[in-house]
Amino acid sequence: MFLFIKFGKTYLMKYTFFFLFFTTVSVFSQELTLDQANHLASLPIKCLQQEYPNKLGQMLIDSTEIQSPKKLHPSFYGCFDWHSSVHGHWSLVFLLKKFPNLAQRESIIKKLQINLSKENVQAEIDYLSKKHEKSFERTYGWNWLLKLQLELETFNEPFAQELAQNLKPLSHLIIERYIEFLPKLLYPIRVGTHSNTAFGLTFAWDYAVHSNDITFQNSIRNNSIRLFQNDVNCPFNWEPSGTDFLSPCLEEMGLMQRVLKQEDFMKWLKKFAPQLFHKKFKWEVAKVSDRTDGHLVHLDGLNFSRAWNLYHLINAYPKQFGHLKSLADVHMNFSLPSVVDGNYEGEHWLASFALHAYEERK
Repeated sequence: MFLFIKFGKTYLMKYTFFFLFFTTVSVFSQELTLDQANHLASLPIKCLQQEYPNKLGQMLIDSTEIQSPKKLHPSFYGCFDWHSSVHGHWSLVFLLKKFPNLAQRESIIKKLQINLSKENVQAEIDYLSKKHEKSFERTYGWNWLLKLQLELETFNEPFAQELAQNLKPLSHLIIERYIEFLPKLLYPIRVGTHSNTAFGLTFAWDYAVHSNDITFQNSIRNNSIRLFQNDVNCPFNWEPSGTDFLSPCLEEMGLMQRVLKQEDFMKWLKKFAPQLFHKKFKWEVAKVSDRTDGHLVHLDGLNFSRAWNLYHLINAYPKQFGHLKSLADVHMNFSLPSVVDGNYEGEHWLASFALHAYEERK
């Protein structure tokens, strides 16, 4: 009845596709299957080189800077905006690595090689090197860029290693930006959208550890502790705000889990989120009233954000937090069908969020 009411006016083919996908994910599987991977890969494939619609986060100094998205950002012009394009690239690299038999494999590799050529990456560096663009995509896009870098560097295929080398100069520039910016940030940003400070440091930390960049690690750790160590009793009941796609409470938890020693983290968490220790802790999923609204659909992302942080916690501390797995699964299951519901407002980015939740579930 629910599916009929909601999708009764759609074409039969679209309804059938959605129904089949829904049935494959409604009972949450332990592992991402090849069929599901192909469905999720189809979304960034479709938009990776789709220039319009497009939202540019650009500051114009004069009329000479009014150019097309592809001219401005030849690597990351697709999927509506720069950061969504970046994590669309990450999604495809992640799926290629996990599924050697992924459909459209050769086509995907070709698209990646075109977008991430040395020349195109240099154009991205040139853009970010403008004095008036030092804050461009800070820190959300920066964070995803380093996740893409990590995925390429850990993919033992010649094409991936070549692309990792192509992308590395841009990643180095981003790392320099982080190290310059973080000491200047006197107060953290705790919203559930792009500027969330905690989320903007998580993948960056993972790359700093992978690359054994001690200077970068120290910058992230020291500033994270400075900004968040005194936080207590995170207001879980304040979530969600109207257009959240990140969980302010759990993203902060996910960052502190990374940068603190285990003993220090557990002490901090008992003060920050004591409810997570309760065996019967419940948290209602975020519901979307209109998935054709580009802002309201953010709430599906919030469900994935909660799920991936809970999984990250459970994997590290299964005895203490194993009771939270069913809660994480409920959040994951609720929004998975909406990733392929045919609305570009969500499709251009939600696949990446779903895949990262799968990645953390392990």
